[in-house]
Amino acid sequence: MKPIEISRRALQFKQHDEHPVYVFALAPHELLKVASISRVSRDDDGELIGYQRDEVRQHIQDIQDYVDSGQVLFPNAIILAFEWGLSFRKSRGPMTDDGLAISGVIDISVPDTSSPPGWIVDGQQRAIALSRTKSSDLPIPVVAFMGGDLATQRDQFLRVNNTRPLPRRLITELLPNVDTDLPRRLSVRKLPSAICDLLNRHPESPFKGLIARPSARNSKDAVVNDTAVVDMIKERLTKPGGCLFPFRNMATGETDTEAVTALLIAYWSAVRDTFPEAWGLKPTRSRLMHGAGIKALGGLMDQVMGRANPSSEGLYEHALVEVARVAPLCRWTSGHWEGLGDLHWKEIENTPKSVRLLTNHLMREYTLALHRS
Repeated sequence: MKPIEISRRALQFKQHDEHPVYVFALAPHELLKVASISRVSRDDDGELIGYQRDEVRQHIQDIQDYVDSGQVLFPNAIILAFEWGLSFRKSRGPMTDDGLAISGVIDISVPDTSSPPGWIVDGQQRAIALSRTKSSDLPIPVVAFMGGDLATQRDQFLRVNNTRPLPRRLITELLPNVDTDLPRRLSVRKLPSAICDLLNRHPESPFKGLIARPSARNSKDAVVNDTAVVDMIKERLTKPGGCLFPFRNMATGETDTEAVTALLIAYWSAVRDTFPEAWGLKPTRSRLMHGAGIKALGGLMDQVMGRANPSSEGLYEHALVEVARVAPLCRWTSGHWEGLGDLHWKEIENTPKSVRLLTNHLMREYTLALHRS
């Protein structure tokens, strides 16, 4: 990369002591020269890196076509975070500071041996489209902040996209890596998502490597949708009747994640070993690994593990005996569910109605099996 030196008139806002905010303009071709796109993925140790979704080609093309069409109005600002390479010079004179904003000049420097100093927090599709446009002189509004460590960038990324059609699974995977206070709609999914991630990496977990997350796009073994697992865990944690609810301290907001994880591993290991022929297959071949199967067996988990002693070392053995009570009636990979009106196994879908039907059936048959024993 050739050395880049850019100077622009700018306004500085002091909203945060550690993260000053700047507003200025860049030419379309300058955006990707001063800022990179941090794609969500995982490193060799399985740690989450980045936060941006993949390119949406049609969306990018639509933006490019619009910008190339002639006279355009493009007021949508690109949000950038800078770790270095950006400095601000206050203008001279008595009218440079009105108490809300300070006028001056912003300097962006990118040496020829360095990668861009900034990261795109919001507007990656627009930035890509603008980098390809013929309108090289179109001023693009930019809002930038300094001190943009990865945690701060993720936090801002989630907040900016909180009301936009951002993929739910991407938001869910990013949540455990954001340390600041979040809107309640997001915060209730943070712990379940962190536990889901742990289940996908724990060496003793039956889900190890099987949960599909946005950061693991090329994993052939990942057959379980992470949203189903997160929803299953969230239901058990947040409802008073959930088997994981007792592990939450309502006064302090703390959760015994070690005990929660142990209980989940014990139960789902028993499920795996009860239905080995259906475990680890794609949802099209096994409704056990389907969203409906995960959620329905999550409902059964409340009954099964609600009867267990959480401090006992025999959680797996208990779950194995109890899950076996409903095993004869399950049709995960073939046949018909006799207790569901002879429903074909492939007719079980991940819809509220179908999940509720299957959950109630398993719980009812489990209760009847208990009475017969």
